[in-house]
Amino acid sequence: MDNLKARRAFLFGRRAATAAVRPPWSLPEQDFLDRCTRCNDCVRACPTHIIVIGDGGFPVVDFSRGECTFCGNCASACTAGAVDAGDQTPWHLQITVSKQCLAKHDIFCMACVDACPEQAIRLHYAASVPTPEIDTSRCTGCGACIAICPPQAISLHPSETVTTP
Repeated sequence: MDNLKARRAFLFGRRAATAAVRPPWSLPEQDFLDRCTRCNDCVRACPTHIIVIGDGGFPVVDFSRGECTFCGNCASACTAGAVDAGDQTPWHLQITVSKQCLAKHDIFCMACVDACPEQAIRLHYAASVPTPEIDTSRCTGCGACIAICPPQAISLHPSETVTTP
């Protein structure tokens, strides 16, 4: 299956597909795909409009549109059981900051620090320009830092697919 996705991406001139960020409280990927009926009820229920229709008509989270407030509307709207808020953890995402970060180019920026409602991003003052440092124990994966980042250097990925930028 992964080879098929990579070949399809190559043929259509796209990068190899990365794992999609599904709505919070989604079942593991294969279970999610098996259960999701692509009815788009979760898309319509999202008050911040970050759940959009992705490849194959399945819902994905687009953090460039804003942050997740963990309201639970998507889980309540899902009658197929693909999104189930019974799990206490909405998702397991890992945040990465790429080389495009302004601080890594000696440009002072605090956009992500100011945007983080959990104060999970702090500035590390070891260089002439402080760089963002992530406290993963505080990060909820809400994505508030993503849309606000001027060079779009921050991303969230399902934990098992994270690679070093």
